[in-house]
Amino acid sequence: VYYADCGSLPASERQYPILGLNLLRLLAQNRIAEFHTELELLPVELQLSNEFIKFPAQLEQHIMEGSYNRVLSAKQSGAYAKEGLYFMDLLVDTVRDEIAECSEKAYHSVSAAELQTMLMISSEQELREFADQRDWRVANGLVTFGGQDDKPLALPASQLIHESLAYAKELERIV
Repeated sequence: VYYADCGSLPASERQYPILGLNLLRLLAQNRIAEFHTELELLPVELQLSNEFIKFPAQLEQHIMEGSYNRVLSAKQSGAYAKEGLYFMDLLVDTVRDEIAECSEKAYHSVSAAELQTMLMISSEQELREFADQRDWRVANGLVTFGGQDDKPLALPASQLIHESLAYAKELERIV
């Protein structure tokens, strides 16, 4: 039950921390559309002034900007140092997965030290475990991303042209 659903209840001192935790949960689960829906239910002045609401909103802004290092470093210095630690751990995992996916698309291989810094992973062993989960190869200080097809995808150009012409004829008949 949300606080907005019961107008007769007195205001709770835990209302905004709980609403902020819900926002943090949605962000950690990468449910961005639902995050924005929930955020829009709150008044703008509350979004800008309340630290429990402002913190998840700033995290989402950092994610949208691609400032993943700010998100990863916010784990230590956030408004939810105790209550939201679980969700911050999930958010860090979500951000690491985003960085990993972008790295896989952008590079064929990258040095292990650079990737460890990008992912903000503390040890080489932790990097190896992360790499094993994603089917990456780590050898000689280099991480090679697996599962990439080097051949480009073929575009069925003639099929697309044929279907476009068929649609145009159908539209001409309708009009």
